[in-house]
Amino acid sequence: MRTIRYQQIADDLRGRIQHAASGEVLPSEAELSDEFEVSRVTVRRALELLRDEGLVESRQGFGWTVVAAPVLQELGALRTIEDQLRQRGVAPERRILEFAFVDAPDRVAEVLGSDQVLRVKRLNLADGAPFAVVTVWCPAELSDRLSRHDVEQHPFHELLGRELRGASQTIGAAAASGADARLLRIPPGAPVLRCERITRDTSGRPVLMSEHVFAAHRTEFVVDLPQASPSITPSGLRLVE
Repeated sequence: MRTIRYQQIADDLRGRIQHAASGEVLPSEAELSDEFEVSRVTVRRALELLRDEGLVESRQGFGWTVVAAPVLQELGALRTIEDQLRQRGVAPERRILEFAFVDAPDRVAEVLGSDQVLRVKRLNLADGAPFAVVTVWCPAELSDRLSRHDVEQHPFHELLGRELRGASQTIGAAAASGADARLLRIPPGAPVLRCERITRDTSGRPVLMSEHVFAAHRTEFVVDLPQASPSITPSGLRLVE
């Protein structure tokens, strides 16, 4: 029987998807059109066929991606995302990209009250697929004995030797910079979730500040909202103008 061209393209892409990471961004329709020497209409029909099979999906700002379950992060307690992933049967991994004592940027110096900080930048992966770029700043006087191996194997809050009161986290939408896009394997300018977290010890002193950049198509945050009578504002959340 004669095979229609878009079906041939779908067969080819289906084979590639079997070896692709969950959430991986596929080449654009224009790139696939050039590769297979067909129109974008033909390419789109092939991709729509794979979408009907539940293999790919189309997302604004990303194009076509391999279907993947989102990385869920519960925000009700100060827990690491690695622990949460392990509980769901997902293998977490940290890759340290930078470990350096540096002059604190203005915002970091203001929050931590320290001019010299340890800056650690890492890439977080789930089952081998990148989902977050994380930068952590810690006052130099609290981190001068830490090594690259320490922060690769353990969360910061376990290494400081201080009891923690908790953390505040601010989440907003942003567009991926070129550097973050390359690390997360997403198009530059694609939607990301940017989170700023400030961790305090029991005296109320900020001891850690971190920025987390999540690929939006792979990330969901889960928050329990207990009833807070008589106020309509849920406990643990704060409305920001």
